[in-house]
Amino acid sequence: MQKVEDLKIWKKSIDLAKSVYQLASQLPSNEKYGLISQTKRSAISISSNIAEGAGRNSGKEFKHFLSIANGSCYELHT
Repeated sequence: MQKVEDLKIWKKSIDLAKSVYQLASQLPSNEKYGLISQTKRSAISISSNIAEGAGRNSGKEFKHFLSIANGSCYELHT
């Protein structure tokens, strides 16, 4: 297990999520349940999966959750 607060990648993913939430607030309200919802979910999924992986008991599990977080990065990028 790793202390998630010490991971730079987790801190950066939190900053990214904050930025996404700020940008999403500028999008048209008719996108509330479409684009806005999807981008917010994918952004928060990144830090959540990093945190979950850090709390696991093996490096293999941690890598697995980093892979999921990476997928969420691609989703957000799209």
